[in-house]
Amino acid sequence: MSEPVNKSRRRTLIAATAVPGAITGAAAVAPFVASLAPSERAKAAGAPVEVDLSTIKPGEKKNVEWRGKVVWVIKRTPEQVASIEKIPASQLQDPKSEKAIQPSYVKGAERSITPDLMVMEGVCTHLGCSPVEKATPGELGNDWPGGFYCPCHGSKFDFAGRVFTGSPAPRNLDIPPYKVEGTKLVIGMGQDGKDA
Repeated sequence: MSEPVNKSRRRTLIAATAVPGAITGAAAVAPFVASLAPSERAKAAGAPVEVDLSTIKPGEKKNVEWRGKVVWVIKRTPEQVASIEKIPASQLQDPKSEKAIQPSYVKGAERSITPDLMVMEGVCTHLGCSPVEKATPGELGNDWPGGFYCPCHGSKFDFAGRVFTGSPAPRNLDIPPYKVEGTKLVIGMGQDGKDA
């Protein structure tokens, strides 16, 4: 004759082994789960960046790092803004920036919220080189209105970052999300106040 099963004792033994096993399992998994969260350095690299616009004079360019890329903040002069409007569409690969990577609120030839302020990534869309400023009209030939030139493979961009035809760059320079609050520029945050 067999003895009846002691269910109380069985539950106690299961609990006595399951609880330490669960704690050990959680302790083993916790470091792996924690490693999936971005580090403080990574969070800072992707965080919005603030720029004081009052320190930038017309015609000046300030380089700012955002998400590991150089972003140019340029206070365009009235002459630079006028040069953008004078370039015939036939000389540009994408004059209306239809293929460009940019926020929807920077449409138009100037590709900016206000004509005098330009915010764009200083990275050539061909192979990632850094274009240099060639601001003086005629500096790259008689028909050069001023803008940017990539010394790696010869891509040319106007003061709105639009690429000229005949350049190897496939699209205009990229524009990150940004918003302006008085004299403060916030790169990495859209007009709606949300982080990008």
